[in-house]
Amino acid sequence: MPANLTQQYLKAEEAYRRATTTEEELKCLQVMMQEIPKHKGTDHLQAALKAKISKAKKELAGEKAKGKKSRGLRIPRQGAGTAILLGGPNAGKSQLLASLTRATPEVAPYPFTTTVPAPAMMPWQDVSVQLIDTPPITADYVETHLHGLTRSADLALLLVDLAADEGIEQCRDVLDRLATTRTRLAARSYLDEQDVGLSYTQTFLVPNKIDLPDAAGRLELLHELCPLDFPEYVISARECIGLEPLRDAIYWAMDVVRVYTKLPTAKQADRDRPFTVRRGSTLSEMAAQVHKDYVEGLKFARVWGSAVHDGTQVKGDYVLQDEDVVELHM
Repeated sequence: MPANLTQQYLKAEEAYRRATTTEEELKCLQVMMQEIPKHKGTDHLQAALKAKISKAKKELAGEKAKGKKSRGLRIPRQGAGTAILLGGPNAGKSQLLASLTRATPEVAPYPFTTTVPAPAMMPWQDVSVQLIDTPPITADYVETHLHGLTRSADLALLLVDLAADEGIEQCRDVLDRLATTRTRLAARSYLDEQDVGLSYTQTFLVPNKIDLPDAAGRLELLHELCPLDFPEYVISARECIGLEPLRDAIYWAMDVVRVYTKLPTAKQADRDRPFTVRRGSTLSEMAAQVHKDYVEGLKFARVWGSAVHDGTQVKGDYVLQDEDVVELHM
């Protein structure tokens, strides 16, 4: 029997996958338990949720007793979303970060230049996306904090070194290493319905250094020896080949819409800093980002956008569209 999970459940599931603290995880799990359809087809999932809730409660109690959080390295989310850069040694992650952002990480032609995750902001039109450079993953080792960072990311970029024959093997090593963990790569992000703790992160395959000799041949070999169903973007991070299509794809993978706010007393909206919310989000969800007082105090809003006439009065359940202008009224 299919689970027929509701939109409310799926939203809570997405928030759970992106949670960065035990407390956030517990809240999401409790919402998932509340929203899950109660029928025979969800018996196994209900049992898994109960077990995860119990485990999260114990973990949270332990953190409070110790007076500190024990979840390891966490990087606060910023911008329209987060993409994490993964790959083997010398795949070009730091060079890609430098080319897409204004950051200046150490870039060197030898492996293990990056030793700790490093965030930076990638501009896209009037918003930014957070990119996170990471230490390399090998057949023998992956930093433990990469599991949580990859799990909570909206997108993973799997870089492949086309400059060396071992680049394909290193790509396979990354996939095989993550396959032994509870955080894995896939064409889309989701949680395993049979095992709530097993998380998959949406991934782009990014073969790098296509400008170098023999790279085209290695790319063909990559397709033959390591066939993947991930969207593929072939680039040269150093020579800036293929970066603009990749930049666009990274932003659109965040699956957000931009919302501009306008004060009732102002003639024009503030277009310098749009709010970004998940596609399908409501006015009430966006208002909560503006200020906590709007959660209960919002009376209505006027909206200028593609789905309504200019200045249309809407309630909290209005579904926001990209580039809507919103005037909130308490």
